[in-house]
Amino acid sequence: MTAAELLIGPLLRQVVGSQATIWVEVSQPATVTVRAGAAQGQTETFSAYGHHYALVVVEGLAAGSPVPYQVALDGQLVWPEAESTFPPSTIRTRVDPAAPVELVFGSCREATARTSSRNLPPDALDAYAQRLATGSDRPDLLVLLGDQVYADETSPGVRRRLRKRRRPAHAPTDQVMTFDEYAILYHESWRDPEIRWLLSTVPSVMIFDDHEIIDDWNSSAAWRRDIRDLPWWSERISNGLSSYWIYQHLGNVAPADVATDPVFTAVTAAAADATDALREFAARADAGDYRFSYTHRIGATRLVMVDNRVGRVLTPGQRSMLPERDWHWLEQVMAEPADHLVIGSSLPWLMPPAVHHLEAWTERLADSPRPVARWVGEGLRRAVDLEHWPAFQAAFEQLAGLLRERSTATDGPASLNVLSGDVHHSYVAQALLGGTHRPVHQLTCSPLYNQVPAVMRPLLRLGWGPVLRRAARMLARSAGVTRSSVRWRRLAGPYFGNAVSTLTLAGRSATVRIEGTRKGGDLRTVAELTLTDKPR
Repeated sequence: MTAAELLIGPLLRQVVGSQATIWVEVSQPATVTVRAGAAQGQTETFSAYGHHYALVVVEGLAAGSPVPYQVALDGQLVWPEAESTFPPSTIRTRVDPAAPVELVFGSCREATARTSSRNLPPDALDAYAQRLATGSDRPDLLVLLGDQVYADETSPGVRRRLRKRRRPAHAPTDQVMTFDEYAILYHESWRDPEIRWLLSTVPSVMIFDDHEIIDDWNSSAAWRRDIRDLPWWSERISNGLSSYWIYQHLGNVAPADVATDPVFTAVTAAAADATDALREFAARADAGDYRFSYTHRIGATRLVMVDNRVGRVLTPGQRSMLPERDWHWLEQVMAEPADHLVIGSSLPWLMPPAVHHLEAWTERLADSPRPVARWVGEGLRRAVDLEHWPAFQAAFEQLAGLLRERSTATDGPASLNVLSGDVHHSYVAQALLGGTHRPVHQLTCSPLYNQVPAVMRPLLRLGWGPVLRRAARMLARSAGVTRSSVRWRRLAGPYFGNAVSTLTLAGRSATVRIEGTRKGGDLRTVAELTLTDKPR
């Protein structure tokens, strides 16, 4: 019998107290052992769709310096690789809860630069990994805010592999459909040497956006009706949600909660073949019967990652980014004590004002009793991706209310920041909520490796200016859109290159740095701001 091989990973996902989680995909069923100094974790793989995975909980980590770790399959050492030129993969536990927290974040990484056919600027995540490998201090957490893979915009290498596969006649030619094909996407992206090492040594949390499934995913009730008529859709959504749970969401579960997580329990109970358990889960998730949102605490910082895709309420006239039960959950977790509150949302809450008003206008048109207005509103929403928070006005104002409440509370955090991606440009905006309150900022970093069409760049720049803002506001008002309770102003950007950002939280201070890639592949700072100054 051949020895088990490490296909993807290891991914260091969570480090909480004296525990950590390590995720792997391997070539066949095996016993996975992780050793980090005196600490150890061991588990059997589970299988689904003919693939084999494990999430290992490492127990007994000592507080203090980073500890190198090793991964063995059936007793055979597979990580670190003997020929690796990268520094050792390590696990670092926190000693002082009040120590500074550093979050690195970004979104939208289309494919590894080694397989892309497009002439894109250098990959920002690749560049960040290369810098880290030279000895730079490692951050506390990597926050990936959506579009970690693109199921609907595949690379030339993936398309070649799709053409060689025996696929149903109804399968979309250049898009993935089966679980195996989703696995190809993750293999392509996460086996990139720099990215593989980065994910092995920096803890990470993730949330999906539309391209993990398909562009405009859940943009409206009409969109859902139309997509369900496509013969391949049921297989796409099932495999998309199943693969997302395995490759991304499973690692978001805190180490102490892994053993009792209901989906993980069902999967490991059917360890030999959990395919049916995951298909059942995917059906429930697509129906909205699962909360992908979650929280993560680092020291005195509270990170709340919000799913604003699968759980949307799409009923015309009652649209919302979150179902009512998730709003209650969000209100509760935002109220918990923290020095800093960070909301992770794949879609920006604060957009260029002209875009905000345009999205609000199309929502009113799409809800109009007049068929022509509904047709125009729905068409525009789909044609130019007008389905962010401003296109769900009630939800936009509801989140504003929660942020306002926390920013004015006597025990409120020193800063409140919304991290987002999706829009293929980076910027910092400050919310002006009225009255005495602590700073609230929108921090948008996108893409890691992609680009916005050149024709859109002048419009996005002008979208912050007074001319387009006033014109779009008049258009929205003509449809009956009321004035928002929030005003906001741009502090930095827009920056249109590939970028990665760092949010540093130290005591009651918060700073953000946006770094873009240069032609030679290194990073340069394009903006750096202190976020705990009083709103101007």
